[in-house]
Amino acid sequence: MNTRKNAVSKKEIILQEAARLFKDRGFGGTSMRDLAERVGIEAASMYNHIRSKDEILEEICFRIAREYVAHISEIEHADMSYREKVQALIGLHVKMITEDPHAVSVTNNDWKSLNAAAMASFKEIRKDYEKRFAALIQKGIEQGEFRAVHVSVALFTILSSLRWIELWYKPEREITKEELQKDITAILMNGINA
Repeated sequence: MNTRKNAVSKKEIILQEAARLFKDRGFGGTSMRDLAERVGIEAASMYNHIRSKDEILEEICFRIAREYVAHISEIEHADMSYREKVQALIGLHVKMITEDPHAVSVTNNDWKSLNAAAMASFKEIRKDYEKRFAALIQKGIEQGEFRAVHVSVALFTILSSLRWIELWYKPEREITKEELQKDITAILMNGINA
C-alpha cells in the first residue's frame, strides 16, 4: 500500500518538474537525464515511474485539457446568463494559468510535440472546447447580451488575450490573482457586451 502511494507521489513530482523544465527549455530541449537530475534520482530509475518523455507530455496536456472540459461542462449547464458563463470561462483560464502556470504553458506550447495518435485526440478535445465556447458567445449574441460580432473573432481574441498571462504573470507582481481576473474580465467583456 505504501509502495503504491510512494510511486504515485514520485510520479507526480516527475510530472511537476517536467512541466517546469518543458516550460523553460521546451519539450525538445529537455532530456530524461535533465529531468532525473532535477528530481534527484538516477536516470534509469525514472522508468520505474514513467515509460517515456512522450508519456509525460501526454499526461500533462490531457490533464489540463480534461480540467478545461470539466469546467465548461459545468458552466454550460449552470443557471446563468451567457454573459456570466463567458465571464466564468475567462475566470477559469486566469485561475488555471496563475495556479498551474507550468503545465498550462506546456499544454499551450508543446502539444505539437505529442505523438500522432495523441495529437489527433488532443486536437479533437481542443476543437470541441473552442466550439462549445463559441456556442456560448453565439447564444449570448442571439439573446442580445453581446454585440453582433463575428463569433470566431470574439472567441480567438479572448483566448489569445488570455495566453499572454503565462508570459507576464508572476506572484510577485503588484497585482493579486483576483485583481488580475477582475481587470482582464472587465476589459474582455467590454469588447463584446451589448
